[in-house]
Amino acid sequence: MPLDPQCIFCRIVRGEAEASLVYQDSAVTAFMDLNPITPGHLLIVPNEHFPDLGSLDAGAGSQLMSVARQLAVALRRAPLGVEGLNLHLADGAVAGQVVFHCHLHLIPRYTSDGFGFRRGASGHGASRGDLDRLASLIRTELAEGGQG
Repeated sequence: MPLDPQCIFCRIVRGEAEASLVYQDSAVTAFMDLNPITPGHLLIVPNEHFPDLGSLDAGAGSQLMSVARQLAVALRRAPLGVEGLNLHLADGAVAGQVVFHCHLHLIPRYTSDGFGFRRGASGHGASRGDLDRLASLIRTELAEGGQG
């Protein structure tokens, strides 16, 4: 997909917007999050404009994860005291996506950092029957070409 001239991440990739770059290759760019959840919070973005996970090219997606792994190792080795890491990709507004250019958050974790994922009221166990029914629906979509 072509770059979107209005997209802040596309502008960062092109060098037209300020960012604290950590990594860049022909497929992805990684930079510090302007509003970090914890110190060292990185964003990893494909260099091409893919608005969501479903539109993400498989090659760019593979490189996104490969670079996330490399950066995870670097974050743990850097003198930041990183004790763990979360990967987070919000896909769609209801999931919390704000910039509609697919991107992966790499969030360093520290004891007592106060950050965490919390289950809502619906975060209770499900019956095996419900799980099997949902699995069947998803498998059907995969078989019918729902892979992208």
